[in-house]
Amino acid sequence: MDEIVNRVAKSPLVSLDLEDYFHKGPYAIFDVKDVLYEGVILREKDFRSFLKENDWSVYTDKNVGLVCTADAIVPTWAYMLLVTKISEHANTVTFGGEEAIEKALIDQAIEKCISSTDLKDKKVVIKGCGDVNNIEYAYTKITEKLFPIVSSLMYGEPCSTVPIFKRKK
Repeated sequence: MDEIVNRVAKSPLVSLDLEDYFHKGPYAIFDVKDVLYEGVILREKDFRSFLKENDWSVYTDKNVGLVCTADAIVPTWAYMLLVTKISEHANTVTFGGEEAIEKALIDQAIEKCISSTDLKDKKVVIKGCGDVNNIEYAYTKITEKLFPIVSSLMYGEPCSTVPIFKRKK
């Protein structure tokens, strides 16, 4: 009998699963409305005092979205100050709710994936059918990042791929 050979294992394909690079920490939303004077005005002195006195460790290893659900004008610098405090503890901080957090985590996962793997001129398969929220965003972004550096890009499983791109020699 002929020996069974796993051609997928021996192939030069690099298989990437975005889920392997996702931060699994919980989400948290920081709503600026909770620190507004009378629910509508951000007073700088009070806000800076809050920033100094608040226990930011509650955001340790969390993925945090900054929002303001009140009908108030919040200066951009307020969000910037919040990032400096929360990011000391959190995995990631972004502006927006859960969808914005998911997109930030996708971007983070793609950067980890690309920086931890030498993909230049490689044949890459992006694993499909994962449990990724905002899947269209995820696959659009990873394609955008990989397209300039790989020799070919495929979608699916190494044994059954859909060709996306092949660089001409």
